[in-house]
Amino acid sequence: MDFSRRRTLQLATAAALAPFGRSALADTYPSRVVRLFVGFPPGGGADLATRIVANGLSEIWQQQVVVENRPGAGARIALDTVAHAPADGYAMLLAPGSPLVQPLLFSSLTFDPAADFAPVSLVGTYPNIIVVPNSSPFQTLGQLIAQAKASPGTMSWGSPGIGTVPHLAGELFKHRAGIEITHVPYRGVNQGLMSDFLAGRLDLMFNTTGSLLEPVRSKQVRGLAVTSAKRFPDEPELPTAAEAGVPGYDVSSWYAIYVPAKTPADIISKINADMAMMLSKPANKEKFKLLGVLPQASTPQELAAMNVADAALWGPIITEANIKVE
Repeated sequence: MDFSRRRTLQLATAAALAPFGRSALADTYPSRVVRLFVGFPPGGGADLATRIVANGLSEIWQQQVVVENRPGAGARIALDTVAHAPADGYAMLLAPGSPLVQPLLFSSLTFDPAADFAPVSLVGTYPNIIVVPNSSPFQTLGQLIAQAKASPGTMSWGSPGIGTVPHLAGELFKHRAGIEITHVPYRGVNQGLMSDFLAGRLDLMFNTTGSLLEPVRSKQVRGLAVTSAKRFPDEPELPTAAEAGVPGYDVSSWYAIYVPAKTPADIISKINADMAMMLSKPANKEKFKLLGVLPQASTPQELAAMNVADAALWGPIITEANIKVE
Protein backbone atom coordinates (compact mmCIF):
# COMPACT_ATOMS: atom_id res chain seq x y z
CA MET A 1 0.00 0.00 0.00
CA ASP A 2 1.50 3.38 -0.99
CA PHE A 3 2.00 6.28 1.45
CA SER A 4 -1.07 8.29 0.38
CA ARG A 5 -3.43 5.32 0.83
CA ARG A 6 -1.82 4.39 4.15
CA ARG A 7 -2.16 7.99 5.37
CA THR A 8 -5.81 8.07 4.28
CA LEU A 9 -6.61 5.00 6.37
CA GLN A 10 -4.66 6.36 9.38
CA LEU A 11 -6.53 9.67 9.27
CA ALA A 12 -9.88 7.94 8.97
CA THR A 13 -9.23 5.76 12.00
CA ALA A 14 -7.91 8.66 14.09
CA ALA A 15 -10.91 10.85 13.26
CA ALA A 16 -13.36 8.18 14.32
CA LEU A 17 -11.59 7.54 17.61
CA ALA A 18 -11.98 11.15 18.78
CA PRO A 19 -13.75 11.37 22.19
CA PHE A 20 -17.50 11.80 22.21
CA GLY A 21 -19.08 13.79 24.99
CA ARG A 22 -22.29 15.62 25.82
CA SER A 23 -22.98 19.32 26.07
CA ALA A 24 -25.87 21.74 25.80
CA LEU A 25 -25.59 21.65 21.99
CA ALA A 26 -27.14 18.22 21.78
CA ASP A 27 -30.05 19.28 23.98
CA THR A 28 -31.24 21.83 21.38
CA TYR A 29 -30.35 19.90 18.22
CA PRO A 30 -32.05 19.85 15.76
CA SER A 31 -33.86 23.17 15.91
CA ARG A 32 -34.44 23.48 12.14
CA VAL A 33 -34.70 21.34 9.01
CA VAL A 34 -31.93 18.76 8.52
CA ARG A 35 -30.80 17.82 5.00
CA LEU A 36 -29.88 14.20 4.31
CA PHE A 37 -27.94 13.82 1.06
CA VAL A 38 -27.64 10.72 -1.10
CA GLY A 39 -25.55 10.33 -4.24
CA PHE A 40 -28.13 8.47 -6.34
CA PRO A 41 -31.36 9.38 -8.14
CA PRO A 42 -34.82 8.72 -6.72
CA GLY A 43 -36.22 5.20 -6.85
CA GLY A 44 -33.11 3.08 -6.31
CA GLY A 45 -32.08 1.19 -3.20
CA ALA A 46 -29.90 3.94 -1.70
CA ASP A 47 -32.61 6.55 -2.21
CA LEU A 48 -35.29 4.37 -0.63
CA ALA A 49 -33.06 3.57 2.37
CA THR A 50 -32.36 7.30 2.77
CA ARG A 51 -36.06 8.05 2.89
CA ILE A 52 -36.65 5.47 5.62
CA VAL A 53 -33.87 7.07 7.69
CA ALA A 54 -35.20 10.58 7.04
CA ASN A 55 -38.75 9.66 8.03
CA GLY A 56 -37.58 7.76 11.11
CA LEU A 57 -35.39 10.59 12.40
CA SER A 58 -38.09 13.17 11.63
CA GLU A 59 -40.43 11.23 13.89
CA ILE A 60 -37.91 11.04 16.73
CA TRP A 61 -36.74 14.63 16.45
CA GLN A 62 -40.13 16.17 15.69
CA GLN A 63 -38.18 18.12 13.10
CA GLN A 64 -38.21 17.61 9.36
CA VAL A 65 -35.36 15.70 7.72
CA VAL A 66 -35.47 16.23 3.96
CA VAL A 67 -33.81 13.99 1.38
CA GLU A 68 -31.66 15.71 -1.24
CA ASN A 69 -30.56 13.59 -4.20
CA ARG A 70 -27.21 14.49 -5.76
CA PRO A 71 -26.69 11.72 -8.34
CA GLY A 72 -23.67 11.18 -10.52
CA ALA A 73 -19.91 10.54 -10.52
CA GLY A 74 -20.03 7.49 -8.28
CA ALA A 75 -21.72 9.51 -5.48
CA ARG A 76 -18.88 12.08 -5.55
CA ILE A 77 -21.28 15.03 -5.95
CA ALA A 78 -23.13 14.18 -2.74
CA LEU A 79 -19.87 13.55 -0.91
CA ASP A 80 -18.47 16.90 -2.06
CA THR A 81 -21.64 18.71 -0.99
CA VAL A 82 -21.54 17.34 2.56
CA ALA A 83 -17.76 17.69 2.88
CA HIS A 84 -18.09 21.45 2.33
CA ALA A 85 -21.31 21.94 4.30
CA PRO A 86 -21.29 23.74 7.67
CA ALA A 87 -20.24 21.29 10.39
CA ASP A 88 -23.31 21.81 12.56
CA GLY A 89 -25.27 18.58 12.12
CA TYR A 90 -27.72 20.01 9.61
CA ALA A 91 -26.10 18.32 6.60
CA MET A 92 -25.83 14.53 6.72
CA LEU A 93 -24.86 11.93 4.13
CA LEU A 94 -26.11 8.40 3.51
CA ALA A 95 -23.45 6.52 1.56
CA PRO A 96 -23.16 2.93 0.36
CA GLY A 97 -19.80 1.49 1.28
CA SER A 98 -16.69 3.38 2.29
CA PRO A 99 -15.90 6.98 1.28
CA LEU A 100 -12.25 5.95 1.58
CA VAL A 101 -12.61 4.18 -1.79
CA GLN A 102 -13.03 7.55 -3.53
CA PRO A 103 -9.28 8.39 -3.84
CA LEU A 104 -8.78 5.01 -5.48
CA LEU A 105 -11.35 5.87 -8.17
CA PHE A 106 -10.68 9.55 -8.86
CA SER A 107 -7.37 11.09 -9.91
CA SER A 108 -8.34 14.29 -8.12
CA LEU A 109 -10.94 15.17 -5.52
CA THR A 110 -12.22 18.43 -4.08
CA PHE A 111 -12.48 16.81 -0.65
CA ASP A 112 -10.50 14.42 1.53
CA PRO A 113 -12.70 11.48 2.54
CA ALA A 114 -10.42 10.67 5.46
CA ALA A 115 -10.24 14.18 6.89
CA ASP A 116 -13.55 15.75 5.82
CA PHE A 117 -16.09 13.21 7.10
CA ALA A 118 -16.94 11.86 10.53
CA PRO A 119 -18.56 8.40 10.61
CA VAL A 120 -21.78 8.36 12.63
CA SER A 121 -23.53 4.99 12.35
CA LEU A 122 -24.14 2.00 10.19
CA VAL A 123 -27.69 1.88 8.78
CA GLY A 124 -27.81 -1.71 7.61
CA THR A 125 -26.17 -4.42 5.56
CA TYR A 126 -27.28 -6.15 2.37
CA PRO A 127 -25.98 -8.30 -0.46
CA ASN A 128 -26.12 -7.41 -4.10
CA ILE A 129 -28.07 -9.71 -6.41
CA ILE A 130 -26.91 -11.13 -9.73
CA VAL A 131 -29.87 -11.29 -12.13
CA VAL A 132 -30.57 -12.12 -15.77
CA PRO A 133 -33.61 -11.22 -17.90
CA ASN A 134 -36.45 -13.73 -17.96
CA SER A 135 -35.64 -14.31 -21.63
CA SER A 136 -32.13 -15.47 -20.73
CA PRO A 137 -31.24 -19.11 -21.40
CA PHE A 138 -29.29 -19.27 -18.13
CA GLN A 139 -31.04 -20.89 -15.19
CA THR A 140 -27.97 -20.99 -12.94
CA LEU A 141 -24.86 -18.90 -12.38
CA GLY A 142 -22.74 -21.89 -13.33
CA GLN A 143 -24.34 -22.01 -16.77
CA LEU A 144 -23.66 -18.31 -17.31
CA ILE A 145 -20.02 -18.66 -16.25
CA ALA A 146 -19.54 -21.63 -18.57
CA GLN A 147 -20.88 -19.65 -21.54
CA ALA A 148 -18.77 -16.60 -20.65
CA LYS A 149 -15.67 -18.77 -20.62
CA ALA A 150 -16.62 -20.35 -23.95
CA SER A 151 -17.19 -16.96 -25.62
CA PRO A 152 -15.03 -14.31 -23.88
CA GLY A 153 -16.18 -10.71 -24.22
CA THR A 154 -19.52 -11.44 -25.88
CA MET A 155 -21.70 -10.87 -22.82
CA SER A 156 -22.60 -7.51 -21.32
CA TRP A 157 -23.55 -6.62 -17.77
CA GLY A 158 -25.05 -3.47 -16.28
CA SER A 159 -24.46 -1.55 -13.06
CA PRO A 160 -25.84 1.72 -11.68
CA GLY A 161 -22.55 3.50 -12.38
CA ILE A 162 -18.77 3.38 -12.56
CA GLY A 163 -17.25 3.07 -9.10
CA THR A 164 -20.50 2.09 -7.41
CA VAL A 165 -20.49 -0.96 -5.13
CA PRO A 166 -22.43 -3.08 -7.67
CA HIS A 167 -19.80 -2.18 -10.28
CA LEU A 168 -16.96 -3.18 -7.97
CA ALA A 169 -18.83 -6.35 -7.00
CA GLY A 170 -19.12 -7.24 -10.68
CA GLU A 171 -15.42 -6.64 -11.30
CA LEU A 172 -14.52 -8.86 -8.35
CA PHE A 173 -16.90 -11.51 -9.72
CA LYS A 174 -15.18 -11.40 -13.13
CA HIS A 175 -11.79 -11.74 -11.44
CA ARG A 176 -12.79 -14.64 -9.19
CA ALA A 177 -14.73 -16.46 -11.92
CA GLY A 178 -11.98 -15.97 -14.51
CA ILE A 179 -14.30 -14.55 -17.17
CA GLU A 180 -14.42 -11.50 -19.43
CA ILE A 181 -17.76 -9.73 -19.78
CA THR A 182 -18.35 -6.14 -20.91
CA HIS A 183 -19.43 -3.57 -18.32
CA VAL A 184 -22.16 -1.09 -19.30
CA PRO A 185 -22.52 1.67 -16.66
CA TYR A 186 -25.68 3.73 -16.09
CA ARG A 187 -26.57 6.63 -13.80
CA GLY A 188 -28.87 4.63 -11.53
CA VAL A 189 -31.31 1.76 -11.88
CA ASN A 190 -34.13 4.02 -13.07
CA GLN A 191 -31.97 5.95 -15.53
CA GLY A 192 -32.22 3.42 -18.36
CA LEU A 193 -30.63 0.42 -16.67
CA MET A 194 -33.81 -1.44 -15.76
CA SER A 195 -35.59 -0.66 -19.03
CA ASP A 196 -32.62 -1.82 -21.11
CA PHE A 197 -32.26 -4.90 -18.95
CA LEU A 198 -35.92 -5.90 -19.23
CA ALA A 199 -35.69 -5.38 -22.99
CA GLY A 200 -32.88 -7.93 -23.13
CA ARG A 201 -30.14 -5.47 -24.13
CA LEU A 202 -27.96 -6.69 -21.24
CA ASP A 203 -27.09 -10.27 -20.31
CA LEU A 204 -26.89 -9.75 -16.56
CA MET A 205 -26.97 -7.10 -13.87
CA PHE A 206 -25.41 -6.52 -10.47
CA ASN A 207 -27.40 -4.26 -8.15
CA THR A 208 -28.64 -3.84 -4.61
CA THR A 209 -31.39 -5.80 -2.94
CA GLY A 210 -33.22 -2.49 -2.65
CA SER A 211 -33.41 -2.27 -6.43
CA LEU A 212 -33.73 -5.94 -7.34
CA LEU A 213 -35.34 -7.89 -4.50
CA GLU A 214 -38.90 -7.01 -5.46
CA PRO A 215 -38.35 -7.64 -9.21
CA VAL A 216 -36.90 -11.06 -8.27
CA ARG A 217 -39.82 -11.85 -5.98
CA SER A 218 -42.38 -10.81 -8.61
CA LYS A 219 -40.58 -12.86 -11.30
CA GLN A 220 -39.94 -9.71 -13.33
CA VAL A 221 -36.28 -10.81 -13.53
CA ARG A 222 -34.51 -14.08 -12.75
CA GLY A 223 -32.22 -14.07 -9.72
CA LEU A 224 -29.18 -16.32 -10.00
CA ALA A 225 -27.27 -15.57 -6.79
CA VAL A 226 -26.55 -13.16 -3.96
CA THR A 227 -23.06 -11.77 -3.48
CA SER A 228 -22.77 -12.31 0.28
CA ALA A 229 -21.03 -15.27 1.95
CA LYS A 230 -24.35 -16.47 3.45
CA ARG A 231 -27.77 -16.77 1.84
CA PHE A 232 -30.02 -13.80 2.35
CA PRO A 233 -32.59 -14.78 5.01
CA ASP A 234 -35.54 -13.09 3.27
CA GLU A 235 -34.88 -14.86 -0.05
CA PRO A 236 -33.20 -18.11 1.04
CA GLU A 237 -33.76 -19.99 -2.22
CA LEU A 238 -31.19 -17.74 -3.94
CA PRO A 239 -27.78 -19.41 -3.63
CA THR A 240 -24.64 -17.47 -2.84
CA ALA A 241 -22.23 -16.85 -5.69
CA ALA A 242 -19.73 -19.02 -3.81
CA GLU A 243 -22.22 -21.90 -3.78
CA ALA A 244 -23.07 -21.32 -7.42
CA GLY A 245 -19.57 -21.60 -8.80
CA VAL A 246 -17.30 -18.79 -7.54
CA PRO A 247 -15.51 -20.12 -4.42
CA GLY A 248 -14.48 -17.48 -1.89
CA TYR A 249 -16.59 -14.73 -3.43
CA ASP A 250 -18.11 -12.49 -0.73
CA VAL A 251 -19.39 -8.94 -1.11
CA SER A 252 -21.54 -7.71 1.74
CA SER A 253 -22.52 -4.09 1.31
CA TRP A 254 -23.89 -1.51 3.70
CA TYR A 255 -25.42 1.93 4.05
CA ALA A 256 -24.04 4.33 6.64
CA ILE A 257 -24.43 7.89 7.90
CA TYR A 258 -21.69 10.54 7.88
CA VAL A 259 -21.44 14.23 8.76
CA PRO A 260 -18.77 16.89 8.12
CA ALA A 261 -15.66 16.12 10.15
CA LYS A 262 -15.76 19.15 12.44
CA THR A 263 -19.33 18.54 13.57
CA PRO A 264 -19.39 18.83 17.39
CA ALA A 265 -18.84 15.51 19.11
CA ASP A 266 -22.01 15.76 21.18
CA ILE A 267 -24.10 16.26 18.03
CA ILE A 268 -22.53 13.15 16.50
CA SER A 269 -23.22 11.26 19.70
CA LYS A 270 -26.88 12.32 19.64
CA ILE A 271 -27.37 11.36 15.99
CA ASN A 272 -25.71 8.02 16.69
CA ALA A 273 -28.00 7.30 19.64
CA ASP A 274 -31.10 8.35 17.74
CA MET A 275 -30.10 6.23 14.74
CA ALA A 276 -29.88 3.20 17.04
CA MET A 277 -33.33 4.02 18.44
CA MET A 278 -34.82 4.51 14.97
CA LEU A 279 -33.32 1.26 13.61
CA SER A 280 -34.65 -0.74 16.58
CA LYS A 281 -38.29 0.16 15.94
CA PRO A 282 -40.28 -2.77 14.48
CA ALA A 283 -42.02 -0.57 11.89
CA ASN A 284 -38.68 0.64 10.51
CA LYS A 285 -37.24 -2.87 10.56
CA GLU A 286 -40.15 -3.98 8.39
CA LYS A 287 -39.55 -1.13 5.93
CA PHE A 288 -35.89 -2.09 5.59
CA LYS A 289 -36.86 -5.75 5.21
CA LEU A 290 -38.87 -4.84 2.11
CA LEU A 291 -35.67 -3.33 0.68
CA GLY A 292 -33.63 -6.40 1.49
CA VAL A 293 -31.61 -4.49 4.09
CA LEU A 294 -30.83 -5.91 7.53
CA PRO A 295 -30.96 -2.82 9.78
CA GLN A 296 -28.00 -2.59 12.13
CA ALA A 297 -26.60 0.36 14.07
CA SER A 298 -22.95 0.74 15.01
CA THR A 299 -20.61 2.99 16.91
CA PRO A 300 -18.62 5.55 14.90
CA GLN A 301 -15.49 3.54 15.70
CA GLU A 302 -16.98 0.32 14.32
CA LEU A 303 -18.02 2.12 11.13
CA ALA A 304 -14.52 3.59 10.76
CA ALA A 305 -13.01 0.10 10.94
CA MET A 306 -15.44 -1.13 8.27
CA ASN A 307 -14.45 1.76 6.04
CA VAL A 308 -10.76 0.86 6.33
CA ALA A 309 -11.45 -2.80 5.54
CA ASP A 310 -13.60 -1.86 2.54
CA ALA A 311 -10.86 0.28 1.02
CA ALA A 312 -8.38 -2.55 1.52
CA LEU A 313 -10.73 -4.99 -0.27
CA TRP A 314 -11.43 -2.81 -3.29
CA GLY A 315 -8.00 -1.25 -3.81
CA PRO A 316 -6.46 -4.21 -5.68
CA ILE A 317 -9.61 -4.76 -7.78
CA ILE A 318 -9.75 -1.09 -8.81
CA THR A 319 -6.08 -1.20 -9.78
CA GLU A 320 -6.35 -4.47 -11.70
CA ALA A 321 -9.45 -3.40 -13.63
CA ASN A 322 -8.06 0.13 -14.11
CA ILE A 323 -11.32 1.66 -12.90
CA LYS A 324 -11.35 5.45 -13.04
CA VAL A 325 -14.26 7.82 -12.64
CA GLU A 326 -13.67 11.18 -14.30
